[in-house]
Amino acid sequence: MLIIGLIREGKIPQDNRVALTPAQCKWLKKNFADIEVVAQQSPTRCYTDAEYERAGVEVKEDISDCNLLLGIKEVPVDQLLEGKTYMFFSHTKKMQPGNQKLFRAILDKKIRLIDYECLEHDDGTRIIGFGFFAGIVGAHNGMMAYGNRTGAYTLQRVGSVNSFQKLIHTYFGLKLPNIKIAVTGTGRVAHGVLEIMNLLGIHEVEPDEYLDTQFSYPAYVHLKGANLYVNKKTGKYSRNEFHTNPQDYHCRFVDYIAQTDILINGIYWEKNIPRLFEMEELKKPGFRIQTIADITDDLHGSVPCNLGDSTIADPVYGVDRNSFEKTAPYLPGSVDVMAVGNLPNELSRDASRYFGEQLIKFVLDDLRLGGSKLIARATMTDAGELNEPYQYMKDYAGL
Repeated sequence: MLIIGLIREGKIPQDNRVALTPAQCKWLKKNFADIEVVAQQSPTRCYTDAEYERAGVEVKEDISDCNLLLGIKEVPVDQLLEGKTYMFFSHTKKMQPGNQKLFRAILDKKIRLIDYECLEHDDGTRIIGFGFFAGIVGAHNGMMAYGNRTGAYTLQRVGSVNSFQKLIHTYFGLKLPNIKIAVTGTGRVAHGVLEIMNLLGIHEVEPDEYLDTQFSYPAYVHLKGANLYVNKKTGKYSRNEFHTNPQDYHCRFVDYIAQTDILINGIYWEKNIPRLFEMEELKKPGFRIQTIADITDDLHGSVPCNLGDSTIADPVYGVDRNSFEKTAPYLPGSVDVMAVGNLPNELSRDASRYFGEQLIKFVLDDLRLGGSKLIARATMTDAGELNEPYQYMKDYAGL
């Protein structure tokens, strides 16, 4: 019997997304006699305790009898239950310093950690995530910030509506100036960004057109790996080679800086991958970019002027182009940066439904039937040990 516990989010600020909605829990109960779902009491979920109870889900404080605990964000160390199987985004795969203590505690408590981020198809494509809605909200916030800076138009906050469908209605009749937007990335985040570009009626153009033309309408270019990176020696791009040896590549985004008003960044980044540009570029007269929506959101990462997370309540800050100091947004001589780490929270019910659908469709059967290669590959720790694909983390784990 698989007894799933939906844990209360403990990380501050609290996330209000869920791994399974009440309707999805009801469907599981109806279709699988060997699955039971329990929800830990929570005052902050986007679906209330009462909604879960109406769906036939038991809501209680003590979930120690569950054998699979599903969360969203990192679980505080003092809330981890020893010896349990957890699934959540631990944000440790890149050996992030801020979560090293959590990872060590997971090993000490002999927890089996299956990280959502590590659930991948055989070709390495991520299976589930909130990226599409991160792209939706991130692109909207970036466009909103540019409007706030220039006064050319006004967009509502996403939080002023409670669904993607209602957000779409806020775009009716909106007239945009002849701006140029660079969109980076290819995965779910980019799909969400492109959805907003199309809903706003922004025309897609090819990279060479984008570099050579000033358009009489708002336009965007979608920059993928082959557009952004070239081998330092050969001047060519190979996807497999790039992912194996990214340090051998040079980033060409500097070619686009003088032609771009808004950068919406959704590329995957790690420390060996070249940044889109370096901080010194901000000082140059040709740095045209006024607004950066850094959906990837790595501190000093692919966007070097990411000076840390902003919040849903206060999503945009400025970066002075000469001192590189953080400022209030929309000031002269600064670049505005939107770097919210939990963007899908602004459309939490839509995002949760989407996430739960992917979980049920691609992962839950493997868990219900006792495991699979897919689950094994995503299992970072088990019984106090690092799983085989994660031996590179020994120093990080203190082993």
